Amino acid sequence: MGQRGRNRPGGSARVLSEAYDTALLDLDGVVYAGGEAIAYAVESLGTARDGGMHLAYVTNNALRTPDAVAAHLSELGVPAEPSDVITSAQAVARLIADQVPQGSRVLVIGGEGLRVALRERGLEPVESADDDPVAVVQGYGGPELPWGRFAEAAYAVARGVPWFASNTDLTIPSPRGIAPGNGAAVEVVRIATGAEPQVAGKPLPPMHRETILRTGAERPLVVGDRLDTDIEGAFNGGVDSLLVLTGVTDAAHLLAAVPEHRPTYVDADLRGLLTGQPEVTGTAEAGFGCGGWTASVRGDAFVLEGEGGALDGLRALCAAAWTHAGDGSCALEAEKALARLGW
Repeated sequence: MGQRGRNRPGGSARVLSEAYDTALLDLDGVVYAGGEAIAYAVESLGTARDGGMHLAYVTNNALRTPDAVAAHLSELGVPAEPSDVITSAQAVARLIADQVPQGSRVLVIGGEGLRVALRERGLEPVESADDDPVAVVQGYGGPELPWGRFAEAAYAVARGVPWFASNTDLTIPSPRGIAPGNGAAVEVVRIATGAEPQVAGKPLPPMHRETILRTGAERPLVVGDRLDTDIEGAFNGGVDSLLVLTGVTDAAHLLAAVPEHRPTYVDADLRGLLTGQPEVTGTAEAGFGCGGWTASVRGDAFVLEGEGGALDGLRALCAAAWTHAGDGSCALEAEKALARLGW
């Protein structure tokens, strides 16, 4: 199914919500931003669900429980059950449970989401390095997490207790801007101990495994806004992906994407689930066409000719950029071509 390392966005004659049985949706930057629903998200997800597509919400945030996430989604107008939510806390809890005996004590550096996930796996959360834990797990604990919690982790890890992290996202979005994420907190313990944690969250395989086990998806489509977590996670799992441009990734970053960060499909927002995707055709020599646009690389610059929808122009530019870059990252100046598309 997966289209690994492709050098152009894919086309689909079928509506994506019909071509795939399950959408594995990132949350922040895809469904909501700053706690509020992103434009077209509620309506698009409702239509996809009514048409038979299973919707699963996959998040690297280990702080909130699936119950809390499902309640928030329902408040926004996206009916969801706790079983529809998969978190990195659940993925890391399974990773730990696979390596320690049932009933083992695990030192928790993080929030309630981790504690609930550990108990689900028959493990006992504890609060101190002096409680004889057999593992340490670290996940995002919110902006008020005391500094002393990092010290507890360091005490245990320095003694040789195995260390796990829900995810290593360095930043998280907040209503006031970009804030330090769990990856920044993990770095504190790493610097103090010199140790390396086992990591579960996107883009790594434990998160993909947890998602597939919980959803039973046979034809999954990963939907996200981040190249380095959502799209790379799909690449690592060998499944297709849809990048929506409602979050952290802009058009310039997309053109510069390395192979593992190149999505199968690109769209403006979640309305992309309800349409087919136009095919990009052509060659490096003749240029790549999509809609009414043709994009090529001549010398050290992009050439964009024609007219049409901005997304079609971006798809054509992606094909030209990714083919030119091959297995690397395209470093060509794209400002003029993107300005013509209004990006």
